Amino acid sequence: MGAASQSILRTSASLLFFAAVSLAQPPGGRGGPMPEGLRQAQQLLRDGQTAEALAAVRAQLAAAPDSPQVANGAGTLLDLMGHGSEARQAFQKAIDLASTPAAKANAERSMAMSYAFDGDCRNTAKYEQMVFEYWITQTSADPHNAWYQQGEMADEAARVCIDSGDLDTAYQYYKMGYEAGIQEPGIAPGRKLLWEYRWEHAQARITARRGNQAEARKHVEAARAALDRIAAADAGLANQQKQFLPYLTGYVAFYAGDYKTALADFLEAGNDPFIQCMLGQTYEKLGDKDKAMEAYRRAAATTAHNPPAAYARPFARKKLG
Repeated sequence: MGAASQSILRTSASLLFFAAVSLAQPPGGRGGPMPEGLRQAQQLLRDGQTAEALAAVRAQLAAAPDSPQVANGAGTLLDLMGHGSEARQAFQKAIDLASTPAAKANAERSMAMSYAFDGDCRNTAKYEQMVFEYWITQTSADPHNAWYQQGEMADEAARVCIDSGDLDTAYQYYKMGYEAGIQEPGIAPGRKLLWEYRWEHAQARITARRGNQAEARKHVEAARAALDRIAAADAGLANQQKQFLPYLTGYVAFYAGDYKTALADFLEAGNDPFIQCMLGQTYEKLGDKDKAMEAYRRAAATTAHNPPAAYARPFARKKLG
């Protein structure tokens, strides 16, 4: 962890596993209805009319140059179309036009995700750090949410970094997220165990990527034990979290070269676009190109603006040619 991150943690004194990253962000931005021009652009994009969608987004930006909501929504659609530089110009406008610190933080988070679509861990972490710092300012007024959101923002940066292959930075931010999240005052037992589950889950994936399969398996078992303890403390929360265990075991199996196990586990892990990409890669390893392409088509269809989509949509589109 860098000095700035350590300083933040020193001075700092939804219950879903990937709550911050698994929810699609609508092209209207966080909060408020989507402008009609962007709604039309989104539908054109879904219909495969990319050139027309791009023209509609640019027209909406020109028609409402002083609207942070339009800037935020346009940036999201531009990222989905692979126009990252143009998207970041829009998000910078949203940041500059933000009327409150909270609105500015939301726009900075969108900027972080724009860099994620380019696999840029460093700049994603830079902007997530800004949002993290905003939530530090809220710890007195809204301590329960503020500590949780600090953990979420750090984990969101970490997720982008692990997917981009920067394992050291991913580890630093996952640790930062865990240490922030558990500081929530009066934290419920199940919620505290959730942070433990997330931390073990992250360490298992990182060590698997580093090729240390024995250590990865230890973290898998620790994550499984944490999930069992969550079940004892909060059955509803455990039920929400159980799909993320086959995601983990499939991930570790994939990086161990056990593709049959990985396939079986990923098939139980839900329909997240990142999982679809992992399924596609697993089918490729097993020699089933048709099923691999089917999985990539599902991944490429995502219109979310979050870490799973930021990895999956560009990756899958390249695979599909």
